[in-house]
Amino acid sequence: MIIGIIVLLLILLSSQLPSIGAAMILHPFRKPISTSPPATCSSEVFSGEGVDLCGWRAAAHGKRRGSVIYLHGVSDSRVSAAGVIENFRMRGFDVIAYDSRAHGESSGDICTYGFHEKEDLRRVMDSLKPGPIILIGSSLGAAVALQTAAVDDRVSAVVAAETFSDLRTVVTERAPYFFSSHAVASSISLAENKGHFTIDDVSPVKAAAKIHVPTLLIHGADDIETNPDHSRRVFAALNEPKKLILVAEAGHNQSLKGNVWEEINRWIDSVLI
Repeated sequence: MIIGIIVLLLILLSSQLPSIGAAMILHPFRKPISTSPPATCSSEVFSGEGVDLCGWRAAAHGKRRGSVIYLHGVSDSRVSAAGVIENFRMRGFDVIAYDSRAHGESSGDICTYGFHEKEDLRRVMDSLKPGPIILIGSSLGAAVALQTAAVDDRVSAVVAAETFSDLRTVVTERAPYFFSSHAVASSISLAENKGHFTIDDVSPVKAAAKIHVPTLLIHGADDIETNPDHSRRVFAALNEPKKLILVAEAGHNQSLKGNVWEEINRWIDSVLI
């Protein structure tokens, strides 16, 4: 009797795995915003592609050189941009940071990892003053930045930290150990249907071949969540000028730290004309 119940429960659980997997893909944890805007920022709501994007905008200090848009990682929010904002504001850039759709205080409840997010970003870019536009993204944000740079020639340079090369691969790699290959494939198919997107179209490595602006890739050498090979594949597909920095003893979301920001600043100075 007990064995029969256990078997029945396992069968029921197995049948639900695709729904569980699709929900894990489409609905990342939404981190609440628990801090006020930095003193130099104003709060603003940007119009995305059918969503409202809550963000911060800061004006350049001194002579203006252009604009920086910071794009956060999955399950993160614009709050992680506070230090980035001040760094680039003081270096002469207007800076925008906003919560991606289905994150923070922005509307929408489905994350598509760049499929729809790149259109959101292009609408945010519509609000910028004329001049060079630099996209700086981490993880999810890096993937969105790369996919946008491939389709919008307003982008002047990209800094992408810990990107994935394509969504299908990273979903498969991150699937729980008890998900069979069939369960993973079914999860992806269900996510596509519910999210109204095609997973194989979410591919920074495909986008890379269409990018013709300076691109800096950064990745933690010890990243076990998104292996550095993801950035290596994107780097191989990119056109020149390009640069890849592997940060020693850094895991996922750990590569953007003190001395690396100094390298980013120097690199931007070298490519911005």
